[in-house]
Amino acid sequence: MTFEQALSRMAALCSCSEHCESEIREKLQKVAMSDTDIERVVAKLYDEQYIDTARYCRAFAHDRLLFSHWGRLKIQQALRMKGLPDADISDALRDLPESEYRQALDDTIAQKERSLHDEDNYARRGKLMRFAASRGFTADEIMNALL
Repeated sequence: MTFEQALSRMAALCSCSEHCESEIREKLQKVAMSDTDIERVVAKLYDEQYIDTARYCRAFAHDRLLFSHWGRLKIQQALRMKGLPDADISDALRDLPESEYRQALDDTIAQKERSLHDEDNYARRGKLMRFAASRGFTADEIMNALL
């Protein structure tokens, strides 16, 4: 694949949905592009604002909260694994609407509660806490929601 073809395909991809630099690099490495061409494509995508890490972090965080009901800890870990800057991650997490965040936590707990049958209160509470924690919510947030 030539530089121009790669740039055109990646620009079209980024026009349709948000992508981060690591995703673009991975796609270009799969088609066996040289490292110098990958660098050129990524730089050009940044220059033309097809890639924006802050915008990607905000979109990713909002989508994971809204559709997957992930908490801040899980969203933060996923963004860090993509190699995104901590400042952009922090800003994206701070921008999450508190009402939507609390609703996601409540929905997560309600989802798990429906699957629990004939549990004593102590065991039920423990299972709810572990489930919500696995979704990335903090212990304090979970305790407040369970009260």
